[in-house]
Amino acid sequence: MPATSQEQTTREATFDLFRRWGYLQASLDPLGQLLSPAPFPISGPAPDEDSPDTQVARRIYASSIGAEFMHIPSAEKREWIQQRLEAPDSTPTIEPTRILTGLLRADLFEQVIQQRYLGTKRFSLEGLTVLIPFLDQLFTTAAELGVNRSIFTMSHRGRLNVMVNTIGRPSRDIFTKFEDVDPRSTLGGGDVKYHMGATGDFLTATGKTVHLHLASNPSHLEAADPIIMGRTRAYQERLAKHRSKEDFLQARRQVLPMIIHGDAAFAGQGIWAESLNLATLHGYNIGGTIQVIVNNLLGFTALPGESNSSRFASDLAKRLPIPIFHVNAEDPQAVVRIAALAAEYRQTFHSDVVIDLIGYRRHGHSEVDDPTVTQPLRYAKIKDHRPLFQLYAKQIGVDPAEEIAYSQGKFLEEQKAATAANRKPKLFDIRDYWAPYYGGPLRPDDNPRTGLDATEIASLTTALTTAPAGFHLHPKLEKLLAQRVEMGTGLKPIDYGMAELLAYASILKAGTPVRLSGQDTQRGTFNQRHSVFIDIETETRFSPLWNLGPNQARWSVYNSMLSEAACLGFEYGFSRDYPEALVLWEAQFGDFANGAQIIIDQFLSAGEAKWGLLSGLVMLLPHGYEGQGPEHSSARIERYLQLAAQDNIQVAQPSTAAQYFHLLRRQAMRKWRKPLIVFTPKSMLRHPDAMSPVADLALDHFQNVLPDNSLTNPHRLLVCTGKIGHNLRVERAKRNLSDVGIIFLEQLYPFPEAELQAALDQHSSATEVVWVQEEPANMGALSYVLPLLRRIAGDRAVLSVKRTAAASPATGSAKAHALEEKTLIDLALGHES
Repeated sequence: MPATSQEQTTREATFDLFRRWGYLQASLDPLGQLLSPAPFPISGPAPDEDSPDTQVARRIYASSIGAEFMHIPSAEKREWIQQRLEAPDSTPTIEPTRILTGLLRADLFEQVIQQRYLGTKRFSLEGLTVLIPFLDQLFTTAAELGVNRSIFTMSHRGRLNVMVNTIGRPSRDIFTKFEDVDPRSTLGGGDVKYHMGATGDFLTATGKTVHLHLASNPSHLEAADPIIMGRTRAYQERLAKHRSKEDFLQARRQVLPMIIHGDAAFAGQGIWAESLNLATLHGYNIGGTIQVIVNNLLGFTALPGESNSSRFASDLAKRLPIPIFHVNAEDPQAVVRIAALAAEYRQTFHSDVVIDLIGYRRHGHSEVDDPTVTQPLRYAKIKDHRPLFQLYAKQIGVDPAEEIAYSQGKFLEEQKAATAANRKPKLFDIRDYWAPYYGGPLRPDDNPRTGLDATEIASLTTALTTAPAGFHLHPKLEKLLAQRVEMGTGLKPIDYGMAELLAYASILKAGTPVRLSGQDTQRGTFNQRHSVFIDIETETRFSPLWNLGPNQARWSVYNSMLSEAACLGFEYGFSRDYPEALVLWEAQFGDFANGAQIIIDQFLSAGEAKWGLLSGLVMLLPHGYEGQGPEHSSARIERYLQLAAQDNIQVAQPSTAAQYFHLLRRQAMRKWRKPLIVFTPKSMLRHPDAMSPVADLALDHFQNVLPDNSLTNPHRLLVCTGKIGHNLRVERAKRNLSDVGIIFLEQLYPFPEAELQAALDQHSSATEVVWVQEEPANMGALSYVLPLLRRIAGDRAVLSVKRTAAASPATGSAKAHALEEKTLIDLALGHES
């Protein structure tokens, strides 16, 4: 008989209850210890457990799968998930025997390592070996829906297993890493085996191929998240050659990003919350990321209640309108079903999906610690718990003995071969587009001419100062553009803002893409850039850099969210897979980069030494002491110089607009790919002494050192960087001094010893060399520069002028700042005003 309207209403109410809250009662912990079912948070009567509707709803929403999706505002997305979950098991899955093979090989791989390399860290996957068939199904479904490449990162747990059983690296390569052969090849560099990346081709269950790349990453587990997102964006932009909306959609369908997290890291590390928020923002959208939590319900020795403040490690993701699927890792059929559903959802809605695979950890955190000390009851249960492949074989009625013998024999044979290896294998391939670029030391012949003649500058100026017909410019911007016309035609000196735009325009016109992002970057923190015009009547946006000519390269400029770590990480990732582009990230104030210190320490400065990976990312860090307080003065020059070694980065502070122009063009034009740290000005943006005539833009190169050619016989030579040098020059002119020379050190690292030596030797009559800096004695470049100055100064006395050592970078009092600066200048010039 057809159901009555009352029965339909009751059924719908029952299902709605389970759709909303069923995940609280799902059986998710394989050991039944740490995630006991919780009551429904409702005030009315509980559902009738004897009702057929309740039994069906419970089977769907409160069994091995717990689905959180009713917080998604889109009715279309909620209904899509409902239909997939409530339909019979119609989602295509890989065959049970293939699932069993994946589980078995994952477990045997770990067992061989345990036997042969006892007491060595490996971060075993045992207890969550279902990750291997999960990935099998994910890539199988994704490939059917258009994916041909996946870029992903993952925490340590199971990383080696995934390299072998998913990416397809020979297991002997991994065993060779355990043998630690040829240590001389990585002295002073390299990284541990479970940080390394790997590439390979995955053959899906339906015969399609997906190219996989697992990115290298450090122990700061979630730091790699925004980097993999930036790398994905770079891949997708390569595919979207015509930049149409259809191109981008197709590119996003082809490249699948994935991040595999640990449960404690997902819940606890802030950079992940920042990265998650990038998902649909303009300039950062990559069409959705598959987020997988390999959840062993332990963070090192901490229980869930010590790692996260809510029931699930995944609850952070509920701030966004994305689905979360919790799955009991010992129900392989449920796991592969969710894997297929996640791939289909991502391809359909271009959205993130979170899959929380809840299992356990058979050994200690890193196999060298004893977990029975901190979780004795859980590990007493784990000790007697059979491996998943045995449980699943029994469930599907298959005897795995033959496969066990084959796989175990293969792994043991590979391990034996590894003991005879005499070199470490390379697990990943560098993409072809890196072929023209190189790392290591700078080659002397890699010094392209960066100057442009006045005719070209005038032509670029016309393009940069022209708005579309009928575009309503702000009066202040209209006045600025008129001034820029005068700058570009030689009637006025060029300031930093104009020099920067001229550099970008020339680079774009030559065919090099430029990507610039940061907080308020389109306009500029100090109202100096105006790379995008905004119509004051319609708020329509227009950038002259989009309209330089028919064959120009892509110009991308984005105002980022209020984040440093995730945004810098994203741009670093983008630069890793778009080496021919000029990629820049700008801090609102230089010391705000403090919030991204992990990215700077672990990737920018050490990526080449650890993993052999290069980046040409530019960091623009406003720096200068103007009495604005501790948080708006110092970009912490000392930190970058402490990180500088083995030609790993470049550190520069261009003191004129023309120098900034040449520096940016040099970074884009030469093939040496190193991160460039630029200490950019604030008040100096409009300082008359820092402006440049058009003729200076025609000079051949960026000058690492600016000598003082204005004096003939000074007795004292001041060496400095940035704004303090201009203040010294202005004050020297006021006091009509002729015995003090001022030399600007424009590039701090790699240290330009020969150029500085020549600038000093130009004034043989000088008896004193004085390093002058704005920063306190325990900050700035003092401790780095002074020993080098002493080495090249000959028999001259080497002195220093600086603020007194301090705990805080700068005073919060404008008047105190002015007194300090006057004292600095008086001491440096050797004459009181």
